[in-house]
Amino acid sequence: MTGAAPASFTADDYENRMERAARQAADAGLAGLLVAPGPDLVWLTGYAPTAVTERLTLLVLAVGRDPVLVVPTLEAPDAERAPGAPALTLRDWTDGEDPYATAAALLDADGRFGVSDNAWALHLLGLQKALPGTSYASLTEALPMLRAVKDRAELELLAAAGAAADAAFEEIRGVAFAGRRETDVAADLAALLRRFGHSQVDFTIVASGPNGANPHHEIGDRVIERGDMVVLDFGGLKDGYGSDTSRTVHVGEPTDEERRVHDLVREAQEAGFRAVRPGAACQDVDRAARAVIADAGYGECFIHRTGHGIGVTTHEPPYMIEGEEQPLVPGMCFSVEPGVYLPGRFGVRIEDIVTVTEDGGRRLNNTEREMVTVD
Repeated sequence: MTGAAPASFTADDYENRMERAARQAADAGLAGLLVAPGPDLVWLTGYAPTAVTERLTLLVLAVGRDPVLVVPTLEAPDAERAPGAPALTLRDWTDGEDPYATAAALLDADGRFGVSDNAWALHLLGLQKALPGTSYASLTEALPMLRAVKDRAELELLAAAGAAADAAFEEIRGVAFAGRRETDVAADLAALLRRFGHSQVDFTIVASGPNGANPHHEIGDRVIERGDMVVLDFGGLKDGYGSDTSRTVHVGEPTDEERRVHDLVREAQEAGFRAVRPGAACQDVDRAARAVIADAGYGECFIHRTGHGIGVTTHEPPYMIEGEEQPLVPGMCFSVEPGVYLPGRFGVRIEDIVTVTEDGGRRLNNTEREMVTVD
């Protein structure tokens, strides 16, 4: 890969994110946000503890108050080095002290708070015991769009991750498939993602022949044969932002039916992409892709949502699914990935990450969507 790496986020970036999150919480009727270690904490502060343990680490955000990060004393030096640390106050606690009393002193005794989804039950129950009058809602429920709209720097990172995944696909289509196990090809894919800059590989699905009819097939020792359709779905994190793409290749020449189903999924993926525009509902993307497949008589064979958001994680809101009326906004990024799955025979899925622009959508994956044959 060539080109300069995107600039790192600054303390001002993190301060703006924390202020925005606090305002959104207030607008949602919440007294504040409680953020445990995980993707929300990384996005808001740049801090990721080297190990997540039973010791309480908690970011407290509320309108009109300075952000406070409650941390164990032994981890405070690492927290102080986080890029967002200049924009917040550290409140440390020592083993033997009650961390929930430290956190409770920062909270309204009868407030309702949004809590990051991956907070431990141990810590939430500890807070409830310290402040029985408080109540809580998960951030996915209370603020599902908190991280959904990306700024320019985030879009650059996502585009770079998508380009790296594309480069991995261009390489993998040149390796031998026939006579090798799914695990072998998956290992090749993981190595390619790392070669092209990924620090974390989240998944490398290689679903050959009848295994392709399982959208989340766990790779195994099945030997790939000539005549197999093979679904490839792979991604991870590059410079902290996600990639996720799917292409379906064929080992040798496909049958007319296999080519027809592949063309159908490609047309559905194109229809979903063309439905992306500001103001459209998330469900409109799902409806557009699903209608193409249903009209061709394969509606029951498309068994998952059309897409999911992506950012500092590879799966996050918004979701392209029937019933999701959230309007699309420029800067949102998500997958468009329809599929057709024929049990016992084969499956086809084609997936691109798409970002909403001012007048439509832009793909962040740009490899060939026509049928690709491999050896």
